[in-house]
Amino acid sequence: MDENGFWQLIGDCTPSGPDPDAEQLATALTDCLAAGPAATVIGFAEQLSWVLYRLDRKEYGHGLSGDSFLYTRAAVVAVGREAYEATLRDPRLFAPYVEDLVWAESLLYVPDKAYGRITGEEWDRCTRYSYESYSNTEGWAAA
Repeated sequence: MDENGFWQLIGDCTPSGPDPDAEQLATALTDCLAAGPAATVIGFAEQLSWVLYRLDRKEYGHGLSGDSFLYTRAAVVAVGREAYEATLRDPRLFAPYVEDLVWAESLLYVPDKAYGRITGEEWDRCTRYSYESYSNTEGWAAA
């Protein structure tokens, strides 16, 4: 799955009504991914880790706990490509997610759940980029 496919899937699975913690989005993504091959799930996991990694920077997460920073970054992704890319360009757009405690933790478990449904096995996921908070050493280096 490439970046465009990733964002298309996010857009296609976004519910029409309010979904403050991205629970409906996560369910729809899991269902969609579980209907396809495991390779698509793996590609989704790679793209998800990459977009979260790109937001793992000092200007976004300074002063936040690791979990709250991760869940807030996931919330930016859950809103979609346009909001995500705008936030990459302007870190000030990240502040409302932090201030309003907008989290999307459920998005993080989508690949694992979909993989489990396809294979019947637990996935020991290892992606090229870590989405864990503070893993982007370049993003946290002193300016």
